[in-house]
Amino acid sequence: MLDRFKVPKEDQVKVSESALRKTVQDIFEKTGLSEEDAKNGTDVLVTADLRGVETHGVSNMLRVYVQLFEDGDLNKTPNIQVVKESPGTATINADRALGIMAGIQAMEMAISKARNVGVGVVTMFNSGHMGAVGHFSMMAAQKDMVGMCSVAAGTGILPTFGAEPRLGTNPISIASPANLEAPLLFDAATSAVAGNKLRLAARVDATLLPGWVASSDGSPIMEETKIVDRDDYYQLPLGGSREQGSHKGYGFGLMVEILGSLLSGDDPGMLRDTPSWTPSRSYFAAYNVDAFTDIDDYKKNMDDMLATLKSTPPAPGHDRVLYPGLSESEEMAKRKVSGIPLHKEVVEWFAETTQRLELQELELI
Repeated sequence: MLDRFKVPKEDQVKVSESALRKTVQDIFEKTGLSEEDAKNGTDVLVTADLRGVETHGVSNMLRVYVQLFEDGDLNKTPNIQVVKESPGTATINADRALGIMAGIQAMEMAISKARNVGVGVVTMFNSGHMGAVGHFSMMAAQKDMVGMCSVAAGTGILPTFGAEPRLGTNPISIASPANLEAPLLFDAATSAVAGNKLRLAARVDATLLPGWVASSDGSPIMEETKIVDRDDYYQLPLGGSREQGSHKGYGFGLMVEILGSLLSGDDPGMLRDTPSWTPSRSYFAAYNVDAFTDIDDYKKNMDDMLATLKSTPPAPGHDRVLYPGLSESEEMAKRKVSGIPLHKEVVEWFAETTQRLELQELELI
């Protein structure tokens, strides 16, 4: 994550992984969720924080989820159903479950099918927010499979040349196991910047870079700008402007709509989403490496490729070359020891929420 979105040192309050997991799970359970759903949701959120992906960790998302449950927009006791199935595929109706919980079940099903027939693909509709979609891809990588997850949700992104938004940030993730090297994990929005980063920018008083947002008439803003009112801007697809390749981000966003929305039998968000309820439509895939090639040879080749990338001479002004997932893996190892930095405003929210729900306060380091 770019430094501009990180919590300034003077605003940091550190908490241990175990303390954060306990409090988040307590809040979910107090909200009315089952112990299993609370545990699964906690794992997705806290893992994001451990990896340094604060946009999708507790700081931004927990308060939103709690509010959606309390308002009745999300279903605390969903009846998740498989509505269509074959040996290698399935489609799930999540019944307004929170996606970070229902997604665990969907990817577990994809992994099971891949174990049996080589490839498992599961689509899911009618769920809440999916969080960091890389979490689900990593579930497959941890089982010696290549994992993929993409999510179509919302309509906040402009199509290239458009003056009204039509697509969601529509992230795509892919994960691959390795042996000695950290697993590869690519997880990125198909918009120029993830929507949650705008919230982070406001919290840490950061500016937005050229090509990230457009003015209300759809014109890309091609100079650095400070966000004042989130509603004054539309988001742009990856690339920002046509000259910088926004048609590619636009195309990737449409690809996610096809895989997540249309393949699940649901309408794209642009045809039916309403402000009060924005369902996610998701695509989960697991590719069993052993069904394609020898797993040991595969992991060795992955190690060799990743090591070669790391050994690439850096350009002037840069310390080293990274591959997707490396810095996050390093950050996780560090934060497991030294603690997870939260913004003091987030800690204040935890204090208010635990008091309101009559729970033990979040223990700080």
